[in-house]
Amino acid sequence: MWRMRNPMACCIESLARRPARDVVVLCWLMAALAAAAPAFAVELWADEEGGRYVSMDTALKSSLVVSHNPDDKLFFPERWTGVGLLRGRLTFNIQLSDTMNAEFAYEQRAQFTPGSSAGLSAGGGVLPSFGEAPYRLAQLDWQIAKDGDDSIYRHEIDRGLVAFHPGWGEVTIGRQAIGLGRGVLFGAVDVFAPFSPLEVDREWRRGIDALRVEYQLSDTSSMELLGAFGKSWDESALLLRVRGYVGNIDGELILGKRGRDAMVGLAMSAAVGDAEVHAELAMFDTPEAHPDGGLFGNDHLIAKAVLGSSYTFDVGNGLTLLGEYHYSGFGVEDIEDAVRRLLNPDYVERYLRGDTQILGQHALAVQLTYPFTNTLGGALLIFESLSDGSGLIAPSLRWDLSSAASLTLSTFVPWGPSPNRGRLESEYGATPASVFLQLSAYF
Repeated sequence: MWRMRNPMACCIESLARRPARDVVVLCWLMAALAAAAPAFAVELWADEEGGRYVSMDTALKSSLVVSHNPDDKLFFPERWTGVGLLRGRLTFNIQLSDTMNAEFAYEQRAQFTPGSSAGLSAGGGVLPSFGEAPYRLAQLDWQIAKDGDDSIYRHEIDRGLVAFHPGWGEVTIGRQAIGLGRGVLFGAVDVFAPFSPLEVDREWRRGIDALRVEYQLSDTSSMELLGAFGKSWDESALLLRVRGYVGNIDGELILGKRGRDAMVGLAMSAAVGDAEVHAELAMFDTPEAHPDGGLFGNDHLIAKAVLGSSYTFDVGNGLTLLGEYHYSGFGVEDIEDAVRRLLNPDYVERYLRGDTQILGQHALAVQLTYPFTNTLGGALLIFESLSDGSGLIAPSLRWDLSSAASLTLSTFVPWGPSPNRGRLESEYGATPASVFLQLSAYF
């Protein structure tokens, strides 16, 4: 049983040998076949008592992004580009005893960009990143095949953890996903591989190599030590988090170091009537001075903040409205300086690590979600830069074809001045107008 190759992995591998023009059709045929499979974990082994077992979950996602790019050859060599992405993921869940379990996830992903260079528009910012993940002792991410700029095929180990559950708390060690804070679209205290706010495929946060030790102080509070490890101390993080709740209010305090920065963070959420409100505030003491200045005249003291609220209106099946404001001191005060700033290695490192989720400093997001039926849901997302007035609108639909498959369609329509001769004129005006289509299957 353990020596068998999974059919999904074999099919993905075969794509690397096919011309890019055939890939999109093949991806959708494969995902459609997978959608016919029932959605359940495959039990690979279990003892007679059922207390110990090994199960496997399989997921397959086939995505396509077609973009119409701004008319700036320096940023976008082609006006029209198409990107196909196929992701296959195997997750093994291992129950070792009543107080110990393990998880292992292996992922293969192939991206196809037919034709010449796609410039900055490849994926339109809505597809998962192929770049290195932060806070890893070793990436465990390897290239299998590459055909110039047309296609790339990689695989990685994205989870590999063991969790202990003593009576006093939790201990988790290994490659795992860690999310902090209360923000939905933006984050101020979420410092471990945060999602991009425009990323449509937000199901799996990239794993980091970490140790988490949580101690229950009381029934309503706990203290947690978080260590995330990179190749050096300067690429690692060590945080202490204290969290708890009183009535309808919960919050957390975070202290420690992230990379070379010292940080302190606060996050809270509360029920106010029938609405939910949440807020985050983080301050970072950085070794380098920030070009746009910092708090209280200190160029090394940088702040981030999120303020948001959500409410579900009694309309039809329930219309949910979410709004969030985000301030990022790591962003660029004048968007025209963004390209020059990207030539600074320190800024590039921070941007790729997710220290700032926006290029500018002020952003507002509004999201409406509505379930039309039990199987069809819609959403409308609006982003706007409060600095230059540019933004984008992104309507989307999700259709659950069965318990094992779903189809997602999203469009991204930006507004604002387009880039001019390699110079940004607005934050969202450089975003390609795009259509995203994804078929997901679980079996």
